[in-house]
Amino acid sequence: MLQAIDISKLIDNLVYNANNPLIFSSGLFLFLFAGFALFYPLMSRRVLLRIIYVTLFSLYFYYKSSGIYFLLLVFVATSDYFIGKAIYSAASVTKRKLLVTLSLCIDLGLLVYFKYTNMIIDLINTVRGGHIEFKDIFLPIGISFFTFQSLSYIIDIYRHRLRPVRRWIDYLFYISFFPQLVAGPIVRARDFIPQIYRSPIIVSRAMFGEGVFLIICGLFKKAVISDFISINFVDRVFDNPLLYTGLENLFAVYGYALQIYCDFSGYSDMAIGIALLLGFRFDRNFDSPYKSATITEFWRRWHISLSSWLRDYLYISLGGNRKGTVRTYVNLMVTMVLGGLWHGASLRFVIWGALHGVSLAVHKFVMNHFPSFKATGMKMKSPYRRIIGIIITFHLVCVGWVFFRADSMEVVGNIFSQIFTSFNIGILPEFLSGYRGIVILMLTGYILHFIPDRIENRFKGIVTNMPVIAQSLVISLLIWLVMQIKSGDIQPFIYFQF
Repeated sequence: MLQAIDISKLIDNLVYNANNPLIFSSGLFLFLFAGFALFYPLMSRRVLLRIIYVTLFSLYFYYKSSGIYFLLLVFVATSDYFIGKAIYSAASVTKRKLLVTLSLCIDLGLLVYFKYTNMIIDLINTVRGGHIEFKDIFLPIGISFFTFQSLSYIIDIYRHRLRPVRRWIDYLFYISFFPQLVAGPIVRARDFIPQIYRSPIIVSRAMFGEGVFLIICGLFKKAVISDFISINFVDRVFDNPLLYTGLENLFAVYGYALQIYCDFSGYSDMAIGIALLLGFRFDRNFDSPYKSATITEFWRRWHISLSSWLRDYLYISLGGNRKGTVRTYVNLMVTMVLGGLWHGASLRFVIWGALHGVSLAVHKFVMNHFPSFKATGMKMKSPYRRIIGIIITFHLVCVGWVFFRADSMEVVGNIFSQIFTSFNIGILPEFLSGYRGIVILMLTGYILHFIPDRIENRFKGIVTNMPVIAQSLVISLLIWLVMQIKSGDIQPFIYFQF
């Protein structure tokens, strides 16, 4: 009887559970990845066998995240594989454009259906005063990421920057590769696909050590800092901001700025680290974004794979800065508003994108009309100007995060109302005492974020050069720390909803 119960529990853990998607910081993933990694080195020189093995694990990983919708991933990979080959062999420009349009219609059509149908029908009901009956549509995890990734492949073939892959399984491997599948980074085909065919796959001592370091950093950011301040402070304030003073609301905004950075960059760190353990290298996705002295610099440091994708495949396609000053500002606005919509089907995300679009346009205007501001970011000659720029940029980004995090525009209004009308600085000693653990973790997170790169590189060197046993001990201690401070179930990554 006990054996039957154990088998039943094992099966329950191995099948899809909508309330418990598979994520990197879970014990189940560590168990599955350990089993996967056990056989992976045996395929170092067998390229096709390795591609099939990793693809099957990746599809299972996505099944554990989104259930039967892993077939949607297979469909996107299959359609764009054949469309890509057809574009490459097409004789006429007209046919190539029609094929690119077909890919756009399929990929963006799926994205619009799954992500925006609920919003569109709700908007129609609001405008027309009617009530169209509809059932909430399930949003497959990571659909925004793998559709954008697939589109970059098609557009690069159309622009003669890339040759199509030789086999369907190769393209499915690229689209489904599990480390970056559900929350990025958005990996360009021309950067990743050549790595698929390397034989043998070599994981150097430096790559392994760097991978371990990134996994440690990512796990600490996500499971220690982000989850703790989210559950124990940020979520409580954003759920009902009127119950808290303006001071507490302001700290909740600062807390969310740290939470979303630690959550998303933590995932990226783990994804890049796991890929390194498998012999693949991704570009850096975050570069200490809150060190930015301008909004333009911020978007060069935050979610680099998305911001560069929007620049290369949307902003430049719209004309970039080649169509005159006014058109440049319009292109910036359109790009950022659509970038906001990419994050979520809500007016709040449109406002968030528009805020950043206006900020980028204003910064470009200032640089064009005031020569002394042309030296931006790290090139600023005056350290005082840079410090002031960092403070202003950080708070501008924080204003945007309120729209990004709040559940409604009413909550947005309540948060700003409390901050500006009910601040009450007098409760600061009580706040610091009552939320001692939160304050310590927030200080720790921001200090680690702002430490100079040379210190971070020194720590990376120490971890990289540790014996494997010592690295395993550090990871074990970190997992123990996570278990000690966690409150309730493991929290899914914020960007799963996008």
